[in-house]
Amino acid sequence: MIKIEGVAVSGTPDEPDFSGLEGGEEQAAEDALQEVVNWYNTQIIAERRAPVPDEERIEELKAGRQAALADQAQLATADPEEAGRIAAVYAARLRELKES
Repeated sequence: MIKIEGVAVSGTPDEPDFSGLEGGEEQAAEDALQEVVNWYNTQIIAERRAPVPDEERIEELKAGRQAALADQAQLATADPEEAGRIAAVYAARLRELKES
């Protein structure tokens, strides 16, 4: 077991453990997906407000957001294992987006 910021978590560093969160894997996946969608929304707004908006970038951002929304819709029927996988994928995706 590892302690991160005062919270004990199990699992490996490569595999997030959301078992301690209220709502389990489904809630963690929903939260991660929503954060990614929010990131895309913020970027789209910022690009549209730019003095010279990059329409190609806007389309790329909209496509990324649409993919996240499609995964969010599939989450409603996902089993806990699939929800855990989605949570891990989108947590990693959010880190990538914030670093870019």
